[in-house]
Order: sequence, then structure tokens, then C-alpha cells
Amino acid sequence: MSAPLETQLLINNKLVPASDGGQFELFSPHTGEVVAKVAEATREDVDTAVAAALAAFPSWSSLSPAERGKPLKKMAELVVSEKGSLAQLDALAMGRPVSTYFDSNYAATHFNYFAEAAYPQGHTSLNTPGFLNMSLRQPFGVVAIIIPWNAPLVFFSKKVAPAVAAGNCVVVKSSEKAPLSPWKVSLWIEKCGFPPGVINVLSGHGNVAGAALSEHMKVRALSFTGSTRTGRAIQIASAKSNLKKVVFELGGKSPALVFEDADIERAAKETENSINWNSGQTCMANSRIYVQESIKDKFLEAFTRFAKTRRLGDPTNPDVNHGPQADKTQLETVKRYIALGKDEAGTTIDTGSSSEKNDSKSLLVSPVIFANVPEDSRLTKEEVFGPVVVINTFIDEAEAIAKANDTEFGLYAALYTKDLERAVRVGKKLESGMVGINCTSPTGCWDLPFGGWKGSGTGRESLLDSMEHYLEVKSLYVRAPGIGGIV
Repeated sequence: MSAPLETQLLINNKLVPASDGGQFELFSPHTGEVVAKVAEATREDVDTAVAAALAAFPSWSSLSPAERGKPLKKMAELVVSEKGSLAQLDALAMGRPVSTYFDSNYAATHFNYFAEAAYPQGHTSLNTPGFLNMSLRQPFGVVAIIIPWNAPLVFFSKKVAPAVAAGNCVVVKSSEKAPLSPWKVSLWIEKCGFPPGVINVLSGHGNVAGAALSEHMKVRALSFTGSTRTGRAIQIASAKSNLKKVVFELGGKSPALVFEDADIERAAKETENSINWNSGQTCMANSRIYVQESIKDKFLEAFTRFAKTRRLGDPTNPDVNHGPQADKTQLETVKRYIALGKDEAGTTIDTGSSSEKNDSKSLLVSPVIFANVPEDSRLTKEEVFGPVVVINTFIDEAEAIAKANDTEFGLYAALYTKDLERAVRVGKKLESGMVGINCTSPTGCWDLPFGGWKGSGTGRESLLDSMEHYLEVKSLYVRAPGIGGIV
């Protein structure tokens, strides 16, 4: 093991320690060793970063979209060329297997797209006689961005790129569980050509730096991806401060419905991947699967077979596709839900693995399958964020829809059937921001809205939708004598 990395904060294009010199240790979830000493941002650091962003805003927002796009293009090139090092950093920090790392290509798509597509449009009106009226789309000023730990570069790019392309300046706070890849990207901000203060990157904990951003009177908009509990706290802080605009992509308890006419092998393979990808640490994982009673045995056999092929171990090993839980807190949470399931489920299948050793320091958890779980159990109601799935049954379509919708979450739902009419009918009735038909998460597309209903979020993100969140709308009423209304 080499010496731990030491990270700093990026404020006004300068790498600086925390104002009080504070650091926290980051432990590998696989070896238990200290892999980094991370700068711990204070409220003073947040104030300094916001001030830097505020100072940079007038000149940055006055540039043309083409000029603002140039450094975004350079960032796209760097995240692809440095894919290997970024994957290693996430493996070290939170156990993400390098074999599953698609994040650099995802990020490059966003940086490249918004480098060229940042031309927000208002509209004009001649409907008031004697006036030429128009609406403008203008950036907020300072935007706060708080990203989660399960795919840091994904969320960094999908939020930062549209925000700065629209003309805003940003303060990004990374998660304390996965601060290394955002720190690495921060080293390239000046190199890419971003002026001082346009992008500031802080590391730290939510109860200090995150809270300070949520309450800050100079932050006019805030985008957050994470838990519903934290989203609720941020919304309260917004209401108590300056009513800043908030955009949330929050938790999920996503259902997948498998009807008796479905392709069982495909449904089992894809739903198994959905819940166990990234060791179950995915907001839109289909953690509740409802299978029509007549095919439950075939489906359960196929699902179990796929789950047992998971290769657990060192996330830096390219042959491993199932790494540890992100940290000890996450591990203990998952273990509590597994213990609950063993008490309440009619059937428990612990897939086990020869890769998982009892004496290992790694925070590995083999996929666990619970069947015949009471619908009022915490296991069916609460987000576990681990490789734990509930597989229950239904008799008919009405029961399937009722069970799927009996949740306060609504991020991603899926259904498998060969009946096209049923697919559209059921898809329309599912209370979810996204619905997969004969596919499941993480399937999506770049140009459709991404986001949830109910407790799973507010607002939508995508290549076509994200910029809307980072622009204010202004109406101008221009008296113009001699201009009439519509003839």
C-alpha cells in the first residue's frame, strides 16, 4: 500500500487546505487501510467558495455560449483519457469495481453536449397592441451542487455541465464516502481554461458543508442527488433561508412486474443485474420484484442462478463485478435489513460466494434474495441500498399495479410482458417518473427526462431538460408605438 493521498479544496482555481486545517481519513472498504486524508470544508470555506463564484459570475455569464463551451470540451477529453485513474480512485474510495466503470464516457457525453447546446431561448410576442414583448432566459448566479457517492463523476458532469454552460458559477460538494474522483477532476479545472471561481470543488460532510450551502443566502439554486431524508432537510433549509430553487433526484424502492407471458430468462437476468449492479448501491435498482404466481418457481430459479455468478472481491481487479459496500455504516445498514428479512420472509436465499471469506477485511455482502415478504414489512417499504431483493407474487394485473404503487417512492418501475396493450396500459398506471417495458434500470436514454415522482424527487435531468433548472425566466414589456397586435 502506497502512502495515503492528501486532497485539498479547489476555491477560485487554487488548491487550498480547509480553513482550519481539518482533514478526515478515508478507508478502503476492501482492505480497511487508510487510502486518503481528505480536506474537511468548513462553513468559512463554503463562504469563501460562494464569494469566489459570485465574483466570477458577471464576466462568465457575459461570454458567448461558444466561449463557455471551450473548457467543457477540454474537460470531456480529459475524463476519457484519464478513465483508468478515475476508475481506480472510485474503487479505492467506495469499492466500485473497475470492470463496471462507464462513468468517463457518460461524463464526456455531457461535457461535449453542453459545450455546444447552451443556447437558451426566450420568445417574443406581438399580442399586446403597441408593445413588443419578450421573455429572457438568464442564469441564476451561484448554484450549489451536492453529488452522491455511488457514481461521483456521473453526477458531477450531469449537473456541472449544464449549470456552467447556462452561465452560472458553481460550488460542488462531493460525498465524504467518495471524494477522490471529484478531487482529481478539480485538478484539471484551471488546465481546461475555466476562469477562477467558475467551478469550485469542496470535500466534506453534509452536516457542515452541505448544510452551509443549503442555507446560504447567496446560493440561488441547488441540485442534489441522494437520499430522500437529506433532500427533505435541504428543502427545509431552502425554505428557511432564501427559497432557493431546489432540484432533487432522491431515493427509490423500484418495482419490476413480471407477467406469465414474459421472457423469463431475460427478465431474471436483467432484474438481477439491476439490483446487484454496484453491489446494490443504486437509487433506481429494482429492489421489489413482483412475479405472476404461475411462473414464480421458474423465475426464482433463474434469478438465483444469475445471482450466484456474481464475482465478489477486490474492486481494482478487472475480473470482479461485485465489490464491497461503500463503508462500515453502509455495511451495518444492509446487515440490519438482512437480519429483518430472515425473520420476516417466507423464503431466504443467501447466494454466498467462494470469493467472500469470513476473515476478510472487505465489506463484501453476497446477494440475498427474500421471497414471500409481507407487504407492510420495512424490507418492502424502505430503501436498503444493498444487494438485497424482495421477490413476491401477484395473481392478476390489478394486484400487480396496486402492490407496485404502494410506496412513497416513484423513481423507476419496470414490467415484462409480450402483450403490447397490457404493457402500455400498465405502464401508464405505474406511479413512477420512468418506466421500462421489457427492460429495467439502468436502461434509459439521453434525451428523455430522468427523475422521480412522489418522494423520489422534483425536477428532471437529461440532455434536453437539465438546462431548464439553471435558468431564470424574465418577461420584458417594451412599449413600441405603431406596433399593433395580430391582424
